[in-house]
Amino acid sequence: MSKPGLDGRALALALCLCFLPAALSAADRISFKADSVQSTLAKGKERTILSGRASVQTGKLSISADRIELFGEDFRYLDCSGSVRVIDGDQSIRLETRNLYYDRTRKLTRAQGPSVLQDEKNELVLKAEWIESDGEAEVTVAQVAVRIIKGKISTRSEYALYRRADKSLELTGSPSAYREGDVYRASKISVDIETEDIQLEGSVSGSVSEKAGAEGDEIKAEGDQSEAVPSEGKD
Repeated sequence: MSKPGLDGRALALALCLCFLPAALSAADRISFKADSVQSTLAKGKERTILSGRASVQTGKLSISADRIELFGEDFRYLDCSGSVRVIDGDQSIRLETRNLYYDRTRKLTRAQGPSVLQDEKNELVLKAEWIESDGEAEVTVAQVAVRIIKGKISTRSEYALYRRADKSLELTGSPSAYREGDVYRASKISVDIETEDIQLEGSVSGSVSEKAGAEGDEIKAEGDQSEAVPSEGKD
């Protein structure tokens, strides 16, 4: 029985705190709460399931979901489902998805299903059906129906490699980029997200107005450019 005055979430939090391994250091400490908690504490089979308004805080990373399962030594792994929201205070990154796997040791995040990642530091929004981020290397891979918005540029592709530390973006799988009415297509498209310069490789095509060059934007094309058709610019 719960003590008088304790609601379901308060009781769940109290139970969770009891399950935390005493050996965890302050740097590794994790806290969590939910409407209900189920735990298995058998050695080598440690597992805790949080259900209903579940949330986890580890360092400056917070995760909320309908259901969160923690398992592995020192709750290393998290398996989250249903309206998952992630806020990374260190990296200024937000993520919304349906299903999330997180490895606390490797700082590895894997989102499946319609997902939206917002990099507030670099003012970039990435949407895809599958997103994997390596927090230590600051590298993100996105696949299937990838959509990216950065400043005046929006892109579409089936695969994207985002190197956050290098501020670079590589798109393959029928990639296309759009900027103020201009359209670029190639076998591979690279974008410098700091300068918003675009580099095209392979079979290049598109419609580019003369104003792009006049405004100082840089477009580099390599490979077969026979299908590139510049449109008429302003007088």
